[in-house]
Amino acid sequence: MNAISKVELIKNSPLGKDLNEAHCEKLAAIIEVRTLKQGEELISEGHVDHTLYVPIDGKISVVKDAGGGEEDQLHVLKPGELAGAMGFLDGKEHSATLRALTDTQVFCLEQAKFEALISSEPTIVYQVMRAIVRDIHGIVRTMNNSHVEFSNYINKQHGRY
Repeated sequence: MNAISKVELIKNSPLGKDLNEAHCEKLAAIIEVRTLKQGEELISEGHVDHTLYVPIDGKISVVKDAGGGEEDQLHVLKPGELAGAMGFLDGKEHSATLRALTDTQVFCLEQAKFEALISSEPTIVYQVMRAIVRDIHGIVRTMNNSHVEFSNYINKQHGRY
């Protein structure tokens, strides 16, 4: 890992937005840093993974199986964006594959290690969960806006197209 500490990784991520220095230190103690080579899969569509990932550097492609050996790229994750949040929260199969577009580093927060903080550090757990919900809410808002725009385009409504 480069010169940045795990504490700085937490502080600079969405997870650390509402955490103080001591909380960042405690959360940093349970994260791991992982390096992906270009083309390596981080998460596979249809598989269960109880880990939240945050890219530190590089880019990660979010792709969905389109059938017939084809994939549709849905998004490109950049440093600081959360990856695998829904699987981390609900433990269900992932709906897309995440694959490194470049050599990439991510930090990983395993659900079991995180949940171990519930009784001793409820403020950390609350603030991190809040950050995850905030991130997911932003994704849903973007999807809703895209849906409206796409619907307007298809139906040629509101004089925009």
